[in-house]
Amino acid sequence: MIGMWKAFGEMEELGWIGHERPRMFSVQSEACAPVVNAFTSGADNTDPGFPDGSTMATGLRVPRPFAGKQILSVLRDSKGGAMGIPEKEIVEAVRSLAKEGVFACPEGGATLAGYRRLLEEGSIDRSEKVLLYNTGTGLKYLTLFT
Repeated sequence: MIGMWKAFGEMEELGWIGHERPRMFSVQSEACAPVVNAFTSGADNTDPGFPDGSTMATGLRVPRPFAGKQILSVLRDSKGGAMGIPEKEIVEAVRSLAKEGVFACPEGGATLAGYRRLLEEGSIDRSEKVLLYNTGTGLKYLTLFT
């Protein structure tokens, strides 16, 4: 997230884009959600003592984010947000993507579940352009889906 945010600044400096930026949202498993907890509590940094969480989405299992302060800054500067997704919804989203021909990893499934929640609560509109990042393949997680 920090790298993406930095890239927008660099692209603006190069004249490739204007000053507008997308809203950024962090989606984590409820089982391991230090960014969500810090964001919703208004903290300036993630809690270094957050208990180790356990989630099927191993790429989201980061109980002590190295750059928690910068992540929170991006979320707030972009007028975005953070949300925790139940493990069951992550699995449902992976299966939903698979029906469309995309065998996403659980981390990618979490983004779809987050998107659905943002639509449901009215934080984003169906007419908005949205990019969901899928950072891996479901092939690494075959035992979860068989």
